[in-house]
Amino acid sequence: MHTTYIPIGPSLAKNGQCTFTVWAPVCNAVQLVLGSSPTLPWQMEKGEEGYWTVTIDKVTPGMQYWYKLDNELQRADPAARYQPQGVHGPSEVTDTSFNWTDDDWQGMELAEMVLYELHTGTFTAAGNFQGIISKLDHLQTLGITAIELLPIAQFPGHHNWGYDGVFPFAIHKDYGTANDLKQLVNAAHQRGIAVILDVVYNHLGPEGNYLQDFAPYFTEKYKLFWGGAINFDGQWCDGVRNYFIQNALMWLDEFQIDGLRLDAVHGIFDSSATHIMEELTAQVRLLEQRAQRRKILIAEFDLNNPRYISPVAQGGYGMDAQWVDEFHHALHGAITGEQTGYYEDFGPLEDLARSLQHSYVYTGQFSKHRKRHFGREPVNTGYNQFIAFVQNHDQVGNRLLGDRLSTMLSPEGLKVAAATLMLSPHVPLLFMGEEYGEKNPFLYFTSHSDEELIKNLREGRRKEFAVFNWEGEVPDPQDEAIFRQSKLSWQIDEVPGLFRLYKYLIAFRKERQALYNFRRDDAVRNIRVQNKVLRFERHGNEEVLIICLNLGREPENIQFEKACTKIFDTSDVEWHGPGSLAPAVVQPEQPFLINPFSAIVFELTNKPEE
Repeated sequence: MHTTYIPIGPSLAKNGQCTFTVWAPVCNAVQLVLGSSPTLPWQMEKGEEGYWTVTIDKVTPGMQYWYKLDNELQRADPAARYQPQGVHGPSEVTDTSFNWTDDDWQGMELAEMVLYELHTGTFTAAGNFQGIISKLDHLQTLGITAIELLPIAQFPGHHNWGYDGVFPFAIHKDYGTANDLKQLVNAAHQRGIAVILDVVYNHLGPEGNYLQDFAPYFTEKYKLFWGGAINFDGQWCDGVRNYFIQNALMWLDEFQIDGLRLDAVHGIFDSSATHIMEELTAQVRLLEQRAQRRKILIAEFDLNNPRYISPVAQGGYGMDAQWVDEFHHALHGAITGEQTGYYEDFGPLEDLARSLQHSYVYTGQFSKHRKRHFGREPVNTGYNQFIAFVQNHDQVGNRLLGDRLSTMLSPEGLKVAAATLMLSPHVPLLFMGEEYGEKNPFLYFTSHSDEELIKNLREGRRKEFAVFNWEGEVPDPQDEAIFRQSKLSWQIDEVPGLFRLYKYLIAFRKERQALYNFRRDDAVRNIRVQNKVLRFERHGNEEVLIICLNLGREPENIQFEKACTKIFDTSDVEWHGPGSLAPAVVQPEQPFLINPFSAIVFELTNKPEE
């Protein structure tokens, strides 16, 4: 593990003195080309481990610069804070100062989070950070406690999901400036809302990626769908590790971001004695101590292995939480009946029951889709280390037509899906627009300029969709109309009662002790499946809630062993439903009906015997 980390990029002091640092260990000469004057480039001095530096006086924000490598290649700064002309243009010096007014903010624990994933460019008509600020009051009213931004690093063109970023330190210029992002974080904190940022440390985009001209950032030892993997364990890997750790610390420290969601960490390969994720976690914990604020690290991966979120003392990497795709797959398969692609591994209600109890569905069983035994039990973990969702950018955007659940399910189906998420023991995440039943699609869009890349991209999308047997033409991601179609409509009454239902469920989740228990040994008990009804209990202190989910299209007859009082039913007329069939008070062994596509919460009348 590193003991010293080296800051990179420009560091501008108040007196106008600026130190430029770039890592280029295999270069014999590096020069700084600053401004537009015809003066000779500044010669940089090579230090230990291949870091080149030069300090210049009278530098002001807005000055543009390049690095010249070995007197030939002219390249933008890999650690540039701003790329005013995009990925192929020069870098620009910025002023990093900001007047923060969130001194009382202490960060937020995962157990307190109700996450809301959004894409800056399509969340509002403005498509920028100021647009998000204008909607923070809406999110606060809903009860959201954390927003999660899709990647915002500079990518080619004007619109992209963000996973093609090639300047990890630079904010995409169409979204706003560094100060605009800081204003967003500051405004969110003032409303009690944390900010999580999606970052990509497994690959860089193919267009505008000039890192290899500076140093061996990539390796052919491992192969990814996107190309060569990041070099975290080969020759010169120390500088690569420093690059990404410095990037993470910049977001968490300078921008006061509350946490990072690390994209597809199963695509991060590292055979070092200390895995890069463990090293990153250790540095973030040190930052937490200095800043006296909680900082969260979330892993996105689909290996059903708790190693990333297990303590270092137990052989893990010490991260805080992971996305749990299989909760989504199990619920989606059960409620829609879809059985193609990876959904062939899901469908029976018992799969959803397993996810509610184990987080993972596959904990060693044979997977028909993967054609192998898959997964392991998430031992020594809590439910609050798993983030669940019924929709997200991947599960919507990687469908052929980017169609949301609102175009597949009835209003009652949407309500029972919402209740299943909010009553589960996991940390819930909503995808933008989900709270009111947004019907506009969220499609995959890009704006590349490389024709060969565009051709390969189109062909790759066609092959990706082939396994799902979806009918129709694959939308062209380069068509700007695809991007425009993906913007939210903000028709809050799209599905009558749905927004109010989400608001109620979020508040209900926060109020009930039984829903605030994340211990794996007792939070979820007595789970069972009867026909199309999934029933389970949530326990916390002395409170017991019995939750019944009917994911079928017909009413179901059930009964309880003990007396219960009904608290909530998604089919109540209050939520624009057909009216509840269940009695207000249920007597022991007394059968009663529950509506199709409905969720009911009962409270046990008497304290259970231990």
